[in-house]
Amino acid sequence: MRKIFLLTYLLIICALFSAANAQTKKLSMEDAIMGPRGKFYPEYLSQLSWKGESNLISYVSNNEIRVSKPGEEAKVAYRLTDLNEVLESAKIKELNRFPMFSWISNDLIQFNTDGKLLQIDLLNKKLVLKLEINPKAENTEFCELNSSIAYTIGNNLYICSTHGNELTVTSDEDKNIVNGQTVSRSEYGITDGIFWGPKGANLAFYRKDESKVATFPLVDISTRVGDLKEIKYPMAGMGSETVSLGVYNLKDKSTVWIQPNDFGVNQYLTNISWGADGKFIYIQVLNRASDHAKLNKYEAATGKFVKTLFEEKDDRWVEPSHELIFLKSNPSQFIYQTNNRDGFNHAYLYDIEGKLIKQLTSGNWEITDILGFDKSEKNLFFVSTEVSPIERHAYKLNLKTGKRIRLTMDEGTHAVQASADGRYIIDNYSSLNVPRKIIVADAKGKEIKELVNAENKLIDYDLGEISLGTIKSADEKTDLHYRMVKPADFDPNKKYPVVVYVYGGPHAQMVNNRWLGGAALWEQYMAQNGYLIYVLDNRGSANRGKEFEAVIHRQCGQPEMADQMKGVEFLKSLPYVDADCIGVHGWSYGGFMTISLITNYPDVFKVAVAGGPVIDWKWYEAMYGERYMDTPEENPEGYAKTSLIAKAKDLKGKLLICQGAVDNTVLWQNSLNFVRECIKNNVQVDYFPYPCAEHNVRGRDRIHLKQKVSNYFDDYLK
Repeated sequence: MRKIFLLTYLLIICALFSAANAQTKKLSMEDAIMGPRGKFYPEYLSQLSWKGESNLISYVSNNEIRVSKPGEEAKVAYRLTDLNEVLESAKIKELNRFPMFSWISNDLIQFNTDGKLLQIDLLNKKLVLKLEINPKAENTEFCELNSSIAYTIGNNLYICSTHGNELTVTSDEDKNIVNGQTVSRSEYGITDGIFWGPKGANLAFYRKDESKVATFPLVDISTRVGDLKEIKYPMAGMGSETVSLGVYNLKDKSTVWIQPNDFGVNQYLTNISWGADGKFIYIQVLNRASDHAKLNKYEAATGKFVKTLFEEKDDRWVEPSHELIFLKSNPSQFIYQTNNRDGFNHAYLYDIEGKLIKQLTSGNWEITDILGFDKSEKNLFFVSTEVSPIERHAYKLNLKTGKRIRLTMDEGTHAVQASADGRYIIDNYSSLNVPRKIIVADAKGKEIKELVNAENKLIDYDLGEISLGTIKSADEKTDLHYRMVKPADFDPNKKYPVVVYVYGGPHAQMVNNRWLGGAALWEQYMAQNGYLIYVLDNRGSANRGKEFEAVIHRQCGQPEMADQMKGVEFLKSLPYVDADCIGVHGWSYGGFMTISLITNYPDVFKVAVAGGPVIDWKWYEAMYGERYMDTPEENPEGYAKTSLIAKAKDLKGKLLICQGAVDNTVLWQNSLNFVRECIKNNVQVDYFPYPCAEHNVRGRDRIHLKQKVSNYFDDYLK
């Protein structure tokens, strides 16, 4: 009996010891930076997709493609050995792991390897296509219809087909002329520079003339004597690029040029869209002031202007950001997206003469992604903020009746793939406390099978509690969403230093109902070291509608600061916040906000770390800066008010500025001029450059960066 009692006692002691030691691990800085994409990345299924146009689910595991019907267990369909057997017979280097591929049809995959684009019929173990790619090629775009690939080498455009001949499309020797690359610094929805026609007979491409754009010098210190690299950088109010669109006819080997003159040479050609029959090209032409856009139609064969379908105007800005989506079942109709009609990004159905057939969606919420149609094109699938601005849910919309069905039921942020016939979806989602779930559901959102329910890989770590909430904006009209990470081992009777992490600018949203609330693990690292971390999406940030964002027009930083100070007011109301120890940190627009806050409110913020900050909008690029601030000549008061040069003298607290030394987004000119102004006013400031980094400090260098940031708060905020 005594032995049983002793054994029971020991088991209880062990259990209590284990409980006491659970969740006690500390994150290293390497854990915090590399872990989210490494050992802490939630379980997933590699290359999960629908298998071609079938209703079969496909993913890769242990170098095998596994396939299943919805609701059934997956079975091995193809092995790496099967693939290598085909490669060996074609005298192509074998692979040691399954490549990243896409399904071309139910048994045909396409992938790149060893400088070649390959298509392999896995069922019949047959090489269908082998296309050699020039090793110097960049910006590659493959056309399935003609088995050709277009690409750039330097500033010129080329095409290569299975015949192996490299066809020269452009041969400009002037370094100011750039073909086949993105233009307008990838603003206004521009992500590509090459656009194959729907029948593969024509290739459209951007051409930009940068001869009037000023250059800015960047120095490569990795060479023996340092090399000077000059980049073209069109600053606000200064000379910009001239853009045209070429259309190359593969049969005639000739190019026609489309260069609209709606607004003179200073205009943007955005969202290049081929009509479904390939006869016409549609361009959203935007004036440089970004307040007037036209949707124009052109003949692809001649480049001749046909008509303007419709126009959009706004006193603040117009921001065309989406290509037209043409219906294959009815080529005379297309879907158009805009937030300029009723203040939120919605979908509209038009005909090719510019007549509005119907508005497809409406409400005080945004479409954030159009996923596509079912095969019959009766239903449209899209993702929106309808449930909440901090969540993403998928819907199915019947184009004829307008009936809309919500497909994702659990709270959180959902990424969805619909099967070709629209009968099923793969739903991959997470939420604040759910690392990842992947399910298969039917077309009404009813779950059929759970594929993944990921465990929390941080369960053994001592993390701070994350909460999501709202406060009112400075104008008391709008709810603003925040994320708060309390210190690990939180004691409500103690007072803690706070780091306000801020971005604040357009096209970004920091607070989401997804795993960890969208927080980087660095926030948890800081929580383990005794800090409270606070993040607020102020007015001016993304996915809340046009009016929410446009409040910043001609006054970047002003309403954002007002909202951030409402956040500080909320923080000060909490009994566990040390109001004398509030710091702020941000990068890029967030760096601009960081220095704005510590210089405009020097008695509130004790310490700040700003990365890659905009200091004066006259030194930022025209495509972004002029949209929000107009030009320095048009808005001198706004530029003067938002410039941080005049604020350098007001700095009282400790400020560290970090900057990539070859930053081609926010030029060194910004932060160096701020430092120079601090010197003029005998104001102390700390500065740390990252010699080979561009705008974002990446890779293992980022471990050093975030340690530098953390140490700075440890030294001066605690």
